Amino acid sequence: MRVDSIWRGGNILTLDPARPHATALAVLGDRIVAVGDDADLDGLTAGRTVELGGATVVPGFHDAHNHCVFFGMSLAELPLSTPPVRRLEDIYDAVAQAARRTPAGGWIVGAGYDQNRLAERRHPTARELDAVAPEHRVWLRHTSGHMAVVNGPVLAQIGIDTAEVPAGGQVERDEAGRPTGLLLETAQSLVRDLVYPYAVDDIADAIDRATRHYLTEGITSAQEAGIGAGLVAWSPRELAAYAQARASGRLHVRTTLMVAADALHEIGGSPQDRTTFGLDLGIATGLGDETLRIGPLKIFSDGSMLGRTAAMRAPFADDPGNVGFLQRDPDELRELILRAHRGGWQIATHAIGDLAVATALDCYEHALRDLPRTDHRHRIEHAGVVSDDDLDRIARLGVIPVPQGRFVFELGDGMAAALGPDRVMQCYRQRSFLDRGIPLPGSSDRPVVQGAPLPGIADLVLRRTASGASFAPDEALTPMQALHAWTLGSAHAAFEEHRKGSLVPGKLADLAVLSDDLTAVDPEQIATLEVLATVVGGEVRHDVGLG
Repeated sequence: MRVDSIWRGGNILTLDPARPHATALAVLGDRIVAVGDDADLDGLTAGRTVELGGATVVPGFHDAHNHCVFFGMSLAELPLSTPPVRRLEDIYDAVAQAARRTPAGGWIVGAGYDQNRLAERRHPTARELDAVAPEHRVWLRHTSGHMAVVNGPVLAQIGIDTAEVPAGGQVERDEAGRPTGLLLETAQSLVRDLVYPYAVDDIADAIDRATRHYLTEGITSAQEAGIGAGLVAWSPRELAAYAQARASGRLHVRTTLMVAADALHEIGGSPQDRTTFGLDLGIATGLGDETLRIGPLKIFSDGSMLGRTAAMRAPFADDPGNVGFLQRDPDELRELILRAHRGGWQIATHAIGDLAVATALDCYEHALRDLPRTDHRHRIEHAGVVSDDDLDRIARLGVIPVPQGRFVFELGDGMAAALGPDRVMQCYRQRSFLDRGIPLPGSSDRPVVQGAPLPGIADLVLRRTASGASFAPDEALTPMQALHAWTLGSAHAAFEEHRKGSLVPGKLADLAVLSDDLTAVDPEQIATLEVLATVVGGEVRHDVGLG
C-alpha cells in the first residue's frame, strides 16, 4: 500500500486506550491510516517519510472557547496587556504616542488592560485620557471583554447623558454623577455601535492573523465563542467573513462557530413544528464540514469576575453589597433556552457566578423535562464558581462545563480577592468534574488571557497564580488528563470526537509535534516546550524543527 507520508521514530501519544503509545503513523489524504511501531509500517511505501528523531507527537490542540476575531483584531491594536504594562502611566504613555501618529479626530483603540494587575488597582478614566489625547477618540477594551473605558470625545459622541443604557449594562459615574468613562457589560454597545458593523474584508484579515498564530502553538481546531449579534460580534455577516477567509486560504485551523442568541428570530413554519425560532432556512447546530461548521447557540447570563459583574449568591469579598447581576431575567432566559432546545440547538450559556450557573442549570433542567434529549451536550461556558450540589446536577443533566485553566494563573489573584478563601475552593473546578464522570474540554477564552495550549495545560496541572499562590490545589489534573481535555475533551464538546482528538486510523491527520513529552517532564517545564510542527489534515502548516 502506498501512502502520502509516514512519520516514524517518534514518541506518539495517541490518546487511544487500546494503544496509548506508538512510534510511527501513516497518512493518506487528510486521514491517519495506520498507527503502530516503526516495524509495523515497514510494508507501506510513502511519498514522504518524516524522521521524528524522538520528538513527541500528540493530537492537534483544540481550543473549545476562544474569540478568534477579537484576538486577530487585537493584534492590530494598541497592546495594553500586563506585562509589559504595569501602571496607569504606561497606558497613558502608549495612548499619547498613538495620538502623535494618528490624525486628529481619529480612533485610538487599545486592548488587553486589566486593572487588577496594575499598580494602582483601578481603571483608566476619561479625564486622564483626555489629558493625553484630547483631539482623538480613545477606546480601551478590558482583557475580559466585559468592560471598556472611553474618553470625553467618545462620551460626547455617544450623548452619554441622554443615551439609553441597554438592559444588563452599566455606565459608571463618580460621586458627582459624571461618567468616569467606564462602560460595563452591554453598555459597551454604546461605543461599539459607533463603528459597528466591521467590513467582511477586515474580519477575514483578523481571522488570517489569528489562525496563523494558532498554528505556531500546535492548535489545529478552535471554537469561536459567538458570532453574528451581541457584544461578541463584529458584523451580522460574520459567517460570510469566515467563509471568505476559508475560500481565500486565510482560515488556517478547523473552526466551529457559536451563533449569538440575539441573531435568532421567528422564521415561520408548520403548526406541527415544535418551534419556529431559529436562523433562516432552519439552520442549526451541525451544519458545515470538517473545516468550518455551525456549533452551539451562545447565550450570556452574567458578566465577569474581574469586573465584579458575575451573578453571585453572596456579595464579593472585596465589594460588600455587590452580588453582580444576571444579564437576562431568569424567566426570559428559561424561555430562550427552551425555544432553542426545541429547535435542535446545542446551547452554550456563559455563566461565571454561582447564581448564574445555578440559573442556567435550572433552565436546562426545565427544557429537558419539556423535550428529553439523550445527547444534547448543552454547555456552561466558564462555570466559574460551582457549588457541590450543582456539580452533581451538571453530571445528572449531562451538561458540559467549559472552564479555562489559564484563568488560575493570570487572573487567580484577582479572583481570590473577589471571592475570599472559602469560595476559591469552588472556583474554576476541574478534577471535581472528572471525578463525577463529567467530560472536560480545554479552552482559553483568548484574548482574555494568553491562549497558547501548553501554558494552559501547565496551569491545569500546577493550579498556581501569577504571584505564586496556590489556588484550589485539590482541583489539579495530571498532565495526561490535561492533554485529554485539550484534545478529546474539546472534540467531544463539539460533537467531533469521531473524527479528531486522538490519533487512530480513520481520524483526521491533525498533529502537534513537541520538543518533549509533556506527560513525562517536570510540570514546571510544560509551558516552555517548543511546538516543532503543526499538521492539519496531513499538511504541515507550521514547521520549525522537522526540516
